[in-house]
Amino acid sequence: MTADRHGYPMSDTGAEALAHYEQALDDLLFFRPRIAETSEAVLAASPRSVLGHSLAAYLGVLGTEEKDAAAARDRFVRFRAGLDTERLTPRERMHVAAATAWLDGDLHGAGRTLGDLTIAFPRDALALFAGHQHDFLTGDAQRLRDRVGGALDAWDGDDPHHGPLLGMYAFGLEESGHYERAEEVGLAALAQHPGDVWGIHGVVHTYEMRGRFTDGIRFLDARTDDWSQGSLLTVHNWWHYALYSLEIGATDRVLEIYDAALHHDASAGAAMELLDAAALLWRLYLAQDDQSARWSRLADAWENRQDGPHYAFNDAHAVMAYVGAGRFVQAQRLVRDRETWVAAESAVSNRAMTAEVGLPVCRALIAYGQHDYDRAADLLLPVRHRLNTFGGSHAQRDAIQRTLVEAALRAGRADLARTLLSERIQLRPVCPYNWSAKARLEEQLGDPARAAAARERAAAQASA
Repeated sequence: MTADRHGYPMSDTGAEALAHYEQALDDLLFFRPRIAETSEAVLAASPRSVLGHSLAAYLGVLGTEEKDAAAARDRFVRFRAGLDTERLTPRERMHVAAATAWLDGDLHGAGRTLGDLTIAFPRDALALFAGHQHDFLTGDAQRLRDRVGGALDAWDGDDPHHGPLLGMYAFGLEESGHYERAEEVGLAALAQHPGDVWGIHGVVHTYEMRGRFTDGIRFLDARTDDWSQGSLLTVHNWWHYALYSLEIGATDRVLEIYDAALHHDASAGAAMELLDAAALLWRLYLAQDDQSARWSRLADAWENRQDGPHYAFNDAHAVMAYVGAGRFVQAQRLVRDRETWVAAESAVSNRAMTAEVGLPVCRALIAYGQHDYDRAADLLLPVRHRLNTFGGSHAQRDAIQRTLVEAALRAGRADLARTLLSERIQLRPVCPYNWSAKARLEEQLGDPARAAAARERAAAQASA
């Protein structure tokens, strides 16, 4: 039996397959597009490799693509049919259990098994990466932080994968509110590997959450060659650049980025990329910036996917696209489909994510698009403090939080708008959007002096 470079045994994996597996892990941690090919190379060399099949299974679910997950599940079921689990190592049995649970729709069960696996085998980079992405997809900020933080002590600082782990840890720290520590750890990751796009992503999030938009642009500009092309995270990091540009009022730059990187004729149509495109255009929609042509093309892309009920977070962004394009029939059809599915389904994790958060958010987005702002606010209020449970990051979910603010303002619910804006300003005093919304509230309340002061704050922060 062969063993990986940390000494963990690998069943049914020959020397050639082991070399491919180590390369695949490296490609996975650095978000290289060739990960699909290097993963397949493992199984071409050793068709019964347990870790090779586990890696392929995780790749099938991490992109939140329904068809990829179904294909991965079929393949893994065939693999397991001839598998004698009694002869596997404990680590391999846990990977098989975690992959099986995830492919069967039990995201939270998979996350728990991956957590147990990391405790027993803290230098298992595959378990750490899959678990970290799981925590992101389920919006579990504490596990996103502590899953990696709890394993780091077992890793030597000169290990070539220590840097990517720091990048992962930086993102977990940021999502947990430890912004300065997250920036410090993220920069340490980049000192080891400047091309660590997840590490770059972690640092970028810290600037977003602290309102350091100009610093974020400078940071990304200084590292353009390291993140702006050739990785699985390229589109998402361009999305962050566009968010910074939007906050400082550079709308022309936002649209330039959208057309060049986020969505265009050559876009792959991947859910994660369409999600970023919808989230960016939705912010412009809230600002009453008409982007009907872009919305129409994006709605076409979502509709062409013909997604079933697979991941509630994606559904919300599909509805954004339909509402932005004025296609309320499609938006309502999606909601009815998910309602029917929720009534019939009981086992998978996405059922609760859809029923408890996804559907209220989708209904609120439709209500907002139909100018029923009271209803939009009433639908979002009960879920606003648990939006994380249907996935995404704070930065991603802020599009929905802003929808609630805008609904309150447009419904004339001054008390609610005041409370929401006070929360936002106390948490993020450096944010032009918060102050411009505050100015609109003060105008509604008939206080031109306070409105002018808020506008001045917004303008100063946008130009800082």
